[in-house]
Amino acid sequence: MLVIMGYIDLDPADVDAFVSDIRAISSSTKAEKGCLFYNIALDDGPAGRFVVAQRWQDRQALAAHIEKRETLAFLTAWKDKMKSDLHEYEVLSGRPLIG
Repeated sequence: MLVIMGYIDLDPADVDAFVSDIRAISSSTKAEKGCLFYNIALDDGPAGRFVVAQRWQDRQALAAHIEKRETLAFLTAWKDKMKSDLHEYEVLSGRPLIG
């Protein structure tokens, strides 16, 4: 399993447009084969900071997501407007924390 965690920072003036674009792709992303969890949430609006948390079944599932036309369009639209501090973690095992 792969876990993607970190932050995306952008100009605070772009927050509303970014939220709108994230909402537009989130439902289909969550339905993708191999997507176990997907969330990009506003962490600090006045600073333009978002927290990213994703879990993917494997590297192939993440690669398929990145190569999707919808994802490529999103990344192309935002790549020059966002600064990211994202990290990928390969998880060998996991268990529920509670329950």
